[in-house]
Amino acid sequence: MMADAPDTRQDLQPILVILHQAHSSPGRVGQLLHKAGFPLEIRRPALGDALPDTLDGYTGAVTFGGPMSANDEDEFIRREIDWHAVPLKEDKPYLGICLGAQMLVRHLGGKVASHEDGLTEIGWYPLEATEAGKDLMDWPQMVYQFHREGFSMPHGAELLATARDYPNQALRYGRNAWGVQFHSELTQAMMHRWVVRAESRFALPNAQQGREHLNGRLLYDTHLRQWLGHFLEIVFGTKIPA
Repeated sequence: MMADAPDTRQDLQPILVILHQAHSSPGRVGQLLHKAGFPLEIRRPALGDALPDTLDGYTGAVTFGGPMSANDEDEFIRREIDWHAVPLKEDKPYLGICLGAQMLVRHLGGKVASHEDGLTEIGWYPLEATEAGKDLMDWPQMVYQFHREGFSMPHGAELLATARDYPNQALRYGRNAWGVQFHSELTQAMMHRWVVRAESRFALPNAQQGREHLNGRLLYDTHLRQWLGHFLEIVFGTKIPA
C-alpha cells in the first residue's frame, strides 16, 4: 500500500484498488493517483481479501486486469462481478481496466467472449475515439493491449472508443462508471515483466512479438501516459499533477 497523501491533500478520501495477483501493481494509475494526493487501499479478492459493503469513505474504486476470465466460475469472480452493484448504486467513480471492464460489463448484463476468428490483441494497436469520446477528451491513436476476450456493449452504456478487431474499447455507464479494454497503466518495468513472463502468448493469432511491444513503447507511450492523466482527472474529478 502506498504512503499517505501529502499534508496539503489529506482531505482526499482513499481510492479502493482491486488487484488479482499476489505481485500485481496499480502501476502508473497508482502513481498518478498518489501524486494527486489520494491514499490507495489495495485488496486482492483472488487471495481472499473481502471487498467493502459500501464505498462510503472512499473517493471511488479501480479494478485492474488479470490472467483469469470474467466468465470463470471461481467464487471470487462471481462475488466480484456482483460487487459492482456497490459503486453503481452509490454513484461512486469507478474505473475497470481490461478484466475490470469486462466484470463491469457482465454485471450490467453484457457478454464477454473471444473474437469469432480467434484473434487476440497483444501489443500495440490503433484506437479511434467515437464522437462521444471526442467530445470528452483527446484520445491516443495507438494503445497497448493484452487480451484474448472482449466485451459487448451493455444496455444504457455509451461507447467512447473503438478498434478494428475488438470494436468496444472504452465505455461510460451513467455518470461515474468507466471501462477500458486497453492498458495505459504499465510502467516500463511492468512491460518488461509481461514480455518475459507471457512470451508463449506471442504465438496466438494477431499477437505481436516482444520486440514490437518494447519498440512500440518508445513510439507511442508518451501520448498514452498523457491521456491517462487527463482521463483520471475526468473519472475522479481531481487535478493530476503533470
